[in-house]
Amino acid sequence: MCILFFKFDPRPVSKNAYRLILAANRDEFYNRPSKSADFWDSSNEILSGLDMEEGKEGGTWLGISKKGKMAALTNYLQPKIDTNAKGRGALVRNFLTTDLDSFSYLKKVSSEGHLYNGFNLITADLSTAKGDVICYYGNKGEPEPIFLNAGIYGLSNSLLDTPWKKLQYGKQLFTEVIKQSQDLAKEDLVQELIKVLNNQDPQLPDPALEDQGKEHVQHVLNEYAALCVRCPGYGTRTNTVILIDAEGHVTFTERTMLNADISQWKTSTYQFKLET
Repeated sequence: MCILFFKFDPRPVSKNAYRLILAANRDEFYNRPSKSADFWDSSNEILSGLDMEEGKEGGTWLGISKKGKMAALTNYLQPKIDTNAKGRGALVRNFLTTDLDSFSYLKKVSSEGHLYNGFNLITADLSTAKGDVICYYGNKGEPEPIFLNAGIYGLSNSLLDTPWKKLQYGKQLFTEVIKQSQDLAKEDLVQELIKVLNNQDPQLPDPALEDQGKEHVQHVLNEYAALCVRCPGYGTRTNTVILIDAEGHVTFTERTMLNADISQWKTSTYQFKLET
């Protein structure tokens, strides 16, 4: 399970406002090999965490480039997984390295959507000069990708803005924080968003979550019903916050678990300016 919230305002009126505020959790098995967020190589061009699971090395769930390409992926909760399907983590990686714009890339992906297990993919072209464009496609939803208007969105392991109770609750908490965003120091805003991501209040009962996950055992679904998931050996192991201001300054903060131990965490922050 994963969850993310974002506020998108491509042309903010105030210079103190943010064009994009994104807060995301990655939920995964604690012992699945991964690399913490870092630039991929010495060119310092693309920034993301990386999956290092055998056979899926180099895939990622969330990343951004200095050229203004950003992508985020969540899996779709489904009863059976096709072990022969293509790896979904490559969907983000491929967008970060392609010359295709966000809509054209999702259009291409949509033609191959049946080759993957269920997923949702957000892609963005962030340009201080031309304006920002964000698109969405989910292979369990409509056949065509869509452009997103300015607004506040939530995405978990169903389609965009599906009214799961945890998503609605998280969106409410996220909205309350970003209402204060212009009055908070950047570091305080990041900490408030991380606090939202670590909320462990289960949002039960949730008929929509239960209906989509009806093939799963009830007590397992109940453990998925909070923003921050905590199960034995599985749960929220990475919090990520991305802030982009009116002038294209990016602040990327990742808080990630160490040594599969929920008491050990490392926080890293990267700052740069978009080149577009």
